[in-house]
Amino acid sequence: MSDAPLAFTLADWQQVYRDQLQPVDLLRALRQRLSADDYAWISLASAEQLDAQLAELAALLDATNGQQEHLPLYGVPFAIKDNIDAAGWTTTAACPAFAYEAAEDASVVARLRAAGAILIGKTNLDQFATGLVGTRSPYGAVPNAFDPDYVSGGSSSGSASVVARGLVPFALGTDTAGSGRVPAGFNNIVGLKPTRGWLSNTGLVPACRTLDCISVFALTVADAETVARIGGGYDARDPYSRQNPNSAAVGMAATPKLAVPDTLEFFGDDQTRAVFESALDKLRALGAEIAPIDFSPFRQLAAQLYLGPWVAERTVAAGTIFSDQPEAMDPVVRGILENGLNYSASDAYRAEYLRAELARRINDALEPFDALVVPTSPTIRRIAEMAQEPVLFNAQFGTYTNFTNFADLSALALPAGMRADGLPAGITLLAPAWHDAALADFGKRWQASLGLPLGATGRALPPQPASAQAPGCVRVAVVGAHLTGMPLNVQLTRRNAVLVEETRTASDYRLFALPGTVLPKPGLARSQDGAALVVELWDIPLARFGEFVAEIPPPLGIGNLQLEDGRWVKGFICEPYALEGARDITGFGGWRAFITSQQR
Repeated sequence: MSDAPLAFTLADWQQVYRDQLQPVDLLRALRQRLSADDYAWISLASAEQLDAQLAELAALLDATNGQQEHLPLYGVPFAIKDNIDAAGWTTTAACPAFAYEAAEDASVVARLRAAGAILIGKTNLDQFATGLVGTRSPYGAVPNAFDPDYVSGGSSSGSASVVARGLVPFALGTDTAGSGRVPAGFNNIVGLKPTRGWLSNTGLVPACRTLDCISVFALTVADAETVARIGGGYDARDPYSRQNPNSAAVGMAATPKLAVPDTLEFFGDDQTRAVFESALDKLRALGAEIAPIDFSPFRQLAAQLYLGPWVAERTVAAGTIFSDQPEAMDPVVRGILENGLNYSASDAYRAEYLRAELARRINDALEPFDALVVPTSPTIRRIAEMAQEPVLFNAQFGTYTNFTNFADLSALALPAGMRADGLPAGITLLAPAWHDAALADFGKRWQASLGLPLGATGRALPPQPASAQAPGCVRVAVVGAHLTGMPLNVQLTRRNAVLVEETRTASDYRLFALPGTVLPKPGLARSQDGAALVVELWDIPLARFGEFVAEIPPPLGIGNLQLEDGRWVKGFICEPYALEGARDITGFGGWRAFITSQQR
């Protein structure tokens, strides 16, 4: 069998199984090709572990009566960073003296395996997830997937590496200071840093419990989003888990408003600067409006992560290894944690007050925008360079990442282009909490527009399926004064509703101009003698839907409406009594055409 991977994306894996290939054959062959000498891995599935998972997968399939579509990750191999638990596997956090055998799966791992995914290995990391470099591990420095002289980025170094090389279609990392984003930027892949609390941290070795997130690496935005939706969800066992309030936008307009830092620092790296400036031009070409934003509060907040009392949280997380076996720790990591002993409880409270103030300023500043766009990292370094300035260069990598979890932001790291030396560079989109779906919506457009190869595989981005309706919203068809540019459209936009498409109703509707309305409004009614009429579909966040409906006056209301392709959505309906004597305007094909005719 060829040494090349059999599949790259989730769609690839789904297709090979539709072609009647069997998980037992494919995954055993994949495991045989993976080498324990690869610095990206700390442990690989044993034959016994793989066979046990395959037996569990067969049982899951039997429970669905053989319907693979009910297992969205059926037979898909994945990897997890080795600070995340999997039952029967050793968790090391890249510190052999700390290692223990996990009794149960982390909550996210359990959800993915219940969807049919197969854990193929656990990946290397900067020890105790302390670093953005990928070199602070007794298991070896993970090289960049494009040039082994350069760092992979960390701390989720191994997870990014195995995805970039196409060994698995997705992997879990973690992100406290940027560990789910910097390695994505350095390896030309997607890094989804979710809203804190969306993906449960139960079964995660903490770095900073108040800031930690389990993150997702994938070759495509669509795959990362799919994995996060399957793996995410409220977990009562995690005190930091949260329910999505379903009040944020689930998409972005065709002309999104993006903020960019008013001052940009690349530490003399003109190649990364050039990629970022080119990315801004490409964003404008996609229709984005870009405006500068005061970056000083972001910068000030970022400094708190390693130059403030939150270092003490890392010290606490390391536990007895730090106090009883300091020699077992990476010297750089130990030095960072030692700084945590220099802060008092008073220091911690003062820092928390500052964090709250800066986070409020940041979220207020982002309110007029759909997202902030930044370089994922301002520069990259060779592995040999990191030994010379391990703390300084690590801090440079975190310039545009360290503030994110402090400010309760969601983030999506995206490929942006190749530097002149052939190394990749990335951009990151950031938005307030629970805007993950909106970031992914635009991220898919961005990735499709670039034409970059997937990771280091050399493979082109395949045609992407049409996006399904995002969870947490109501799709509503509007037919009259709520259409784009019409007087009541603001009732949608001020509630974070997003235009999805223009389409038409089924062919058995009639449209009437209602008499005596303060603003001209139409009434829509079903009729056997009807026509297909133009409507717009808008996705309204579920928590804002009631507010929207409350503003609808009689004789109008919201009911169910059928589209010409057979779909049913919520839509405007009209009480029959109001149609008596109303002008039938069905022949115009839609409200906008009728209004235009009245203005001539």
